[in-house]
Amino acid sequence: MKTVDAKTLRGWIEDSQELAILDAREEGEFGASHLFWAIPCPLSRAEIRAPALLPRRDTRVVCTDDGRGLAEKLAAVMESLGCTHVCVLAGGTKAWEEAGFVLFSGVNVPSKAFGEWVEHHYGTESVDAPVLKEWIDAGRDMVVLDSRTAEEFARMTIPTAISVPGGELAYRIGDLVPSPDTLVVVNCAGRTRSIMGAESLRRAGIPNKVVALRNGTMGWELAGLTCDRGRTDKFVPGTPQTVAEALRRATAFAEASGVRVISPAELARFEMDPHRTLYVLDVRDPAEYRAGYRPGSRNAPGGQLVQATDTWIGVRGARIVLLCDTGVRARMSAAWLRLMGHHDVFVVDGNLAALRGSAPAPAEADKPAVGTIDVAGLAASLDTPGTVVVDLGRSIDYRDGHIPGALWGIRTRLSALGASLAAAKQVVVAAPDGTLAALAVPELRGLTGADLRVLEGGTAAWKAAGQTLAKDRTVPADKDCVDFYLRPYDRNSGVEEAMHAYLSWEIDLVHEIVRDGTVRFGIGH
Repeated sequence: MKTVDAKTLRGWIEDSQELAILDAREEGEFGASHLFWAIPCPLSRAEIRAPALLPRRDTRVVCTDDGRGLAEKLAAVMESLGCTHVCVLAGGTKAWEEAGFVLFSGVNVPSKAFGEWVEHHYGTESVDAPVLKEWIDAGRDMVVLDSRTAEEFARMTIPTAISVPGGELAYRIGDLVPSPDTLVVVNCAGRTRSIMGAESLRRAGIPNKVVALRNGTMGWELAGLTCDRGRTDKFVPGTPQTVAEALRRATAFAEASGVRVISPAELARFEMDPHRTLYVLDVRDPAEYRAGYRPGSRNAPGGQLVQATDTWIGVRGARIVLLCDTGVRARMSAAWLRLMGHHDVFVVDGNLAALRGSAPAPAEADKPAVGTIDVAGLAASLDTPGTVVVDLGRSIDYRDGHIPGALWGIRTRLSALGASLAAAKQVVVAAPDGTLAALAVPELRGLTGADLRVLEGGTAAWKAAGQTLAKDRTVPADKDCVDFYLRPYDRNSGVEEAMHAYLSWEIDLVHEIVRDGTVRFGIGH
């Protein structure tokens, strides 16, 4: 396997050529310490995640880890997928640090660092939780907009807030807040999406005063205040009545940020170019995307794209084309990506309907080389001695609800379940998708001679059928949730201390990127 040393990789980060740095560790391990520009590509899901991160297989790929040999295994997977320029960072993160370069903790670090830069650069105004509580109690003319996903909003939110994910804010604000005298407060769980949501409205030039809730729901709870739970209040779907004004505002911001508008024909030429990586991202709300989308595009809701860019974009220096139906959401997201340092960012001119055509059926997941079992069949045999269910979902989802008695495991680490599988007569795999189940089959076959089957539809189908779910926030233990970077409120102990540490970490990112020396936000950099 080819290797690259830390000094050489540092030079590659600074040059103008395309580069993907993929970290083979599980997300929780990655979050402990990693390179700023590294993208998590856990070995357990690499065959699923890598194709989306690397649309072009002959770009430079550097695999890394903490020196345990996982990077070499990931590199082998990359080559099996057709990647032709793959190497491993010799010594991993330890060698990077020994060379005098900076390591970062946390996940989605480039986006979160950018949020802190935005607050410093634009002077985003904010309000502390106790003051906002006073305003709510006093009945002040204001609206509280939660810029996270609908799922996060339902989990917990500020009283009186409504769910308006960040990519929807500038698009829908005219309908949501018709009076220029109404104060607008934007919140998230911590800092980034509060800042980015508030500043999106300010950059769009709405006449209202806009502030971010300082430290979001974490700040609210640290102030001794109680969040609402289970709420579903959200924006009215459909095209806003004020879309023309929203487009005017978004166009001004996009033009000032250097976003280029291209024709459908130019997008087609980009797609035919074998020398550049291209991401075509539809930034609309997920429900709109599911109703119809342009073939070849992926859904990356605008606010979440800016908040977690490395979820969708794995190659530095790639071309990025954003789509939406009216041009508002694509322009707002594109402007922020330009300011984040992505140079080749484009918006397609024209109505999405003209681009969409007939959306193809979703690709079929790989079929496991074993038989399947449906929910009714598993329910009938669940109490039969010798039946064991292996849940391959995320640890955080397993905690939230799993098939009673199911064992949780990470696909590439199933040997840890060997003793529990030794006496099994039937092993049923519950996976989020068929591809992951198919990948796990060979490993499970090496651990048990039991009849091996895959649950059709996984745990989601079990839940949809109204079957009982077991819930236990303590299993797996925090220390064992290596596949997921636990947020402070996901932890079973030390939550308040974790919240303080997280908020301090976010605030300090703006100073850490200066130490790193490779991060340049803003136009002209």
